[in-house]
Amino acid sequence: MNSVFLELAIMLSVACVIGYTAMRFRLPLVMAYLLAGVALSAYNLSDSVVLHTLPEIGIAFVLFLIGMELNLSEIRSLGRPIIVATLFQIVVSSVAGFALATFFGFSGTEAAILGISLAFASTIVIAKMLSERRDTASLYGKLSIGILLVEDLVAIIVMVAITGNLISFGWSTAILMPLLIFTVKAIALISAAFLISRFVLPFLFNKMAKSVELLFLAAITWCFIFTSVAVLAGFSVVIGAFLAGVALASSPYQIQIQAKVKPIRDFFVALFFIYIGSQVDLAGITNSLPIIFGFTALALFMKPFAYLVGLSFFKFRKHTLFQTSLNMTQVSEFSLIVVLLAVEHGFASESALAIIAGSAVLSIIFSSTLMNHSESIYTFMKPFVARFQRKEAVDVLPDAILPPLSGHVVVVGADRVGTVVIEYLKKAKIEVLVLDYNPTAVRRLRAQGYHALYGDVSDSEILANLQLNTAHLIISTAGGTRDNLALLDACRISNVKAQIVVRTDEADQEQVLRDAGADYVIFPERVSGDFLVSKLEDEWPNLHFS
Repeated sequence: MNSVFLELAIMLSVACVIGYTAMRFRLPLVMAYLLAGVALSAYNLSDSVVLHTLPEIGIAFVLFLIGMELNLSEIRSLGRPIIVATLFQIVVSSVAGFALATFFGFSGTEAAILGISLAFASTIVIAKMLSERRDTASLYGKLSIGILLVEDLVAIIVMVAITGNLISFGWSTAILMPLLIFTVKAIALISAAFLISRFVLPFLFNKMAKSVELLFLAAITWCFIFTSVAVLAGFSVVIGAFLAGVALASSPYQIQIQAKVKPIRDFFVALFFIYIGSQVDLAGITNSLPIIFGFTALALFMKPFAYLVGLSFFKFRKHTLFQTSLNMTQVSEFSLIVVLLAVEHGFASESALAIIAGSAVLSIIFSSTLMNHSESIYTFMKPFVARFQRKEAVDVLPDAILPPLSGHVVVVGADRVGTVVIEYLKKAKIEVLVLDYNPTAVRRLRAQGYHALYGDVSDSEILANLQLNTAHLIISTAGGTRDNLALLDACRISNVKAQIVVRTDEADQEQVLRDAGADYVIFPERVSGDFLVSKLEDEWPNLHFS
């Protein structure tokens, strides 16, 4: 296939057919894209322009958006548990992978490379799933992203070790120099991102903001420039794009940029998963099936268990422990790159690459399905996970000591909509209890004298503390259907009599939420339309907007 258009037509057609089937069975689309790649792997795609260029752009866009959505000060506050748990898991997974590879006849360096490759989770899968479920800002979302960044840095160090022959254990000064240079370049890259975001980007984007189209183009340009610099300095696209996004995290134009980038991201990400699936060699994989199943099992069961143990030393609730650990159940795209480099430098064989490719595809398919049904699995696994929760578990902030409340209003989400509601209730002298998963927002609210709880609305333990039975009104400004359904389910189980108002960002979910018990569903676009119609009806032709 020499034509780019022909390649895209065939790949996307196969992906659409399998994607439609997956959607009918309520399976994640990631699975469909991977299976499309596997189906296409029978054809010779080694010289495909599409699969060797475009998927990496999808990775860049995903991490660019994740970087924009993250608050680095919050990630820093989680630094100790992230580093400790990640390094613990890497050691455990590497040893287990090494032992399994040795059992199947691999020896020495090759078994060690297979072992370390098992330790990395898929940045692109987790970032995509968190973004789709609007969980990026949740505590377990922040922990997951932090863990992925540490894993990616370790993966880069491993790649430096392979390309510099450091893996052959010759620890001379000349061989150690690449690691020293890498460290210096890392500090320089992070410093450059910080300085440019503070002194250059605000000025440039203020000039560009008069045109939304130009603003979008400027954002994409910044992403590509900084990512290119990172790649030239020896870093991955993941690190470069993420830092480019972080540089725009405090920009007042962040929301407009995200809205423009997301549709483009989805197209390129689909191609990325097709590419991963296409790396499976169906003809040569038969003899490796036992070890592929073994590596997949380690990724699905042992890796999350290692994170469960590692994070249990810190004061996280069982829901946070479970969700974070479940997210890490894949073999990463970085694992493929590590083994591919090892093959090129003579440290591993082609069979090792086939094993990692097969394990990556299988683990990603199973993992994305597990993540889609995480709440159901958590209900089943809760007694087991509870054994790893410390008695004094508080997640990030200690629980507020709340007095008994009655006739109060519960507000879920202190975002732009929630803040306006909270301020009105305070002026009206109506008692309010706020739930938010942003620790900075909760600290601010507590300092202002509000009753504020920190936690995820999907966590049943948190919902139990909201005193829903005595509330007069419950308002959820969370746009995610899953979170609102969790709230409505808790209200139904507790036989709550309060009026319930929820918000949705998807028009087709309005009736779903009403059927689940919501008294009123806010769909922002519909509310805006209703407001304009009321103005036209009441004040035409002498319109006045105040």
